[in-house]
Amino acid sequence: MMLMRTDPFREFDRLAQQVFGSTGRPAAMAMDAYRAGDDFLVHFDLPGIDPETIELDVERNVLNVRAERRNPAPEGAEVLVAERPTGSFTRQLFLGDTLDTERIDASYEAGVLTLRIPVAEQAKPRRIQISGGRDDRKQISG
Repeated sequence: MMLMRTDPFREFDRLAQQVFGSTGRPAAMAMDAYRAGDDFLVHFDLPGIDPETIELDVERNVLNVRAERRNPAPEGAEVLVAERPTGSFTRQLFLGDTLDTERIDASYEAGVLTLRIPVAEQAKPRRIQISGGRDDRKQISG
């Protein structure tokens, strides 16, 4: 398995936000993940995020993503509508042993953070040569 889903409270948080407003927890970021050839790709939606605020770290097989969106209104401005969430956005992924966490490549473009994680060499399928026939038999003399 490449990736294990996390944050079992996410659906509860979504419901609580609808009923009570903000939950006080950092907002989660929408994500897509898939394997393409020898790479595992993860896309996070982070529109309006200053790339300088994005933090990525991996400890063992746990990937932590953190970003922050600041309120664009200057201090003292009269805010008429404030529907876009601000503050910290976090996501934690548990990566399988089949991924090479030493070679993660990250890029941010058009509001999407993309991580490209290579499949570890030892996890790639490899062809095993089968020997056989009379030529490969060892002669035993007694």
